[in-house]
Amino acid sequence: MSNPLWQDVAHMNATNEQLELGFQGKRSLNAMPSQGRIARANWWFTQMRETVGRAIDWSAAADPRPEQIWMPGAHREVKV
Repeated sequence: MSNPLWQDVAHMNATNEQLELGFQGKRSLNAMPSQGRIARANWWFTQMRETVGRAIDWSAAADPRPEQIWMPGAHREVKV
């Protein structure tokens, strides 16, 4: 199966040199956070703070009942 695209990819992966990608002095749009993204994050954290503030305080669970454990070799009689 001969795929020219696959051969190009295989050749690119075989290089030992560092690849560099430049933007010729232009800043990426993702480099500066958008106001909409910040507003959504602020809204989300406000919602989470309100949810935590409305949470019910739970009382601690009662202590469990004592458990009687049988221990092998401990066949003793209680003398009264």
